Amino acid sequence: MTLKISTWSALDHNAEIPDNFVHLREVVRDIVEDVRYYSTDNFIGERIPGYEANRLIITLEAAQALHKAQRELSYAGLALKVFDAYRPQRAVDFFGRWAADVHDTRMQQRFYPRLHKQDLFPQGYLVKQSSHSRGSTVDLTLIDSVSGDEIDMGTQFDFFDLSSWPSSTQVSAQQRVNRLLLRAVMMAAGFAGVEEEWWHFTLLNEPYPDRYFDFVIR
Repeated sequence: MTLKISTWSALDHNAEIPDNFVHLREVVRDIVEDVRYYSTDNFIGERIPGYEANRLIITLEAAQALHKAQRELSYAGLALKVFDAYRPQRAVDFFGRWAADVHDTRMQQRFYPRLHKQDLFPQGYLVKQSSHSRGSTVDLTLIDSVSGDEIDMGTQFDFFDLSSWPSSTQVSAQQRVNRLLLRAVMMAAGFAGVEEEWWHFTLLNEPYPDRYFDFVIR
């Protein structure tokens, strides 16, 4: 969920949305949004603090890069489905409080069946500061542009396991190819991935590389 960790002094508590943050659908009108942290369909099992609207916010620069990726995918009959983009720091802080409650394991079998909850932070699946809070990181997958069905990536979004690593050999050859396709398209659009999550990408030339925001998504 992160590419780098910075100091807490870089946290911006401004409640207003900076001028170059946009609602993703305003820039990429045909993109599919599945805002998991606004719903209960996530690894915690409840709506996450800071997500007060069923919409995604992102920097304009990252939105324009996603528009490029979406256009390239359209030639192959594919499209993007985005699960998360900008993430308020208060949401990241909530993940930390949740992780400290070792008794709340209601979603363990679905999202982290081979891990103890207390290992999610030490193993890097959760972090104290996320690149999402800088506004130019997205979690996403590929879908068939006609049916809307997700392309098989071998694991679901936010499945905390070695099988979710892009390099994993625990998934089929076709699932690896699908992951490589997603990564290739995103890299061509100017994003970089991480080794732990096939769905996670950050804009290389992000406008706020050292600044973390905490305004609410409305």
